[in-house]
Amino acid sequence: MEMIRMANVYMDEGNYENAFILYSKFITLFVEKLPQHPCYREALPMDKANIKRKLNDVFPRAEKLKLHLKDRYAKEHDKFLVEKRQRDEQLARDRQRREEEEEERRKRLEKEPGRREQHTKIQAELDKWTSIEGYDRPVRLDGDLFDWPTDGGQTVQVQLPSDGVVPLVPSRQLKPDVETPSDRLYTTIGGIPSIDRSKKPSSILSPGSNAAQSWSTLRNVTVPAILMSKFLSLALKNTERNVETCGILTGKLAQNRFTITHLLVPKQMGTSDSCTTDNEEEIFSFQDQHDLITLGWIHTHPSQTSFMSSVDLHTHCAYQLMLPEAVAIVCSPKFNETGIYSLTNDYGLNFIAKCQLSGFHPHPKEPPLYIDSEHVQIDTMATLSVVDLR
Repeated sequence: MEMIRMANVYMDEGNYENAFILYSKFITLFVEKLPQHPCYREALPMDKANIKRKLNDVFPRAEKLKLHLKDRYAKEHDKFLVEKRQRDEQLARDRQRREEEEEERRKRLEKEPGRREQHTKIQAELDKWTSIEGYDRPVRLDGDLFDWPTDGGQTVQVQLPSDGVVPLVPSRQLKPDVETPSDRLYTTIGGIPSIDRSKKPSSILSPGSNAAQSWSTLRNVTVPAILMSKFLSLALKNTERNVETCGILTGKLAQNRFTITHLLVPKQMGTSDSCTTDNEEEIFSFQDQHDLITLGWIHTHPSQTSFMSSVDLHTHCAYQLMLPEAVAIVCSPKFNETGIYSLTNDYGLNFIAKCQLSGFHPHPKEPPLYIDSEHVQIDTMATLSVVDLR
């Protein structure tokens, strides 16, 4: 039960939102979706009973988390309202202060006969701003120096021409010819950032992410450097007979990073260009006992280079749909090559998922269906446990 294991990790780390999302996905999958599957009736009673026990454990956890999150969000909203009210009150006080200062200046200027006519002219121009929605009234600081409002909620000091004529009121469709902080920000970073609206959550085991997400948002996967050499050693007999060997990569999630900790080698049957596993129940049982998450798979190409065949692509598609960070490692002992691959997020994953062909068959080479995994880090100090179930 990968979702439960990952949700429990998030709980231990205090990441309650992601834990709640995974618990909810588990409940939806086994309460609403699977019972509608045509083969559900054929499931063993023992398996159904096991799922029911897990649901009885997950339901109260999810409900408790739901109450906790609702309470936290309510407190955060109350805090937001208090801070907003404080900001609004401060803005109102600042506006009132500016109006009072302006009134005092007006009265003082009216007592000076030589400047009364000029003040009247300026005042008439300033009054035009009052009728424009979204603009605050400019405030005279001293003489021809004004505190001029901008649409960004800030003000700038503007020195008017010596004749005292205020610039014409801009059109409602135009902004004042004043650079705001947001203008400077977009100028600095090279324009307003674009947003890809197609990125919607779709993967089962990645809360808040999706199978078509960018590499920058994938969680890192740590691969022990000794993994490949250990796997090639236990695959040596098959390699000498030109037979492929495969293994399952499992590990842990901690601090939002995956680490491969165990290499599981199941019972299997191989040929020179294929490998199929048997008795997968042993793998699931071992993972349940040790709380291990499936992070990908590894196999050899005894007489070929390191690449992903059409069969490999379809095999890996299932891994990556379940976990976007899942990797496929291909070892070529003959050519001393090792590749760590992932289906491309923007094309390869969807293409293979929709491909209905089986066995070895051609795929287009452009755009690429898979690339070297960019979210993988090789750790020369990491340890690895090898479990050979053959």
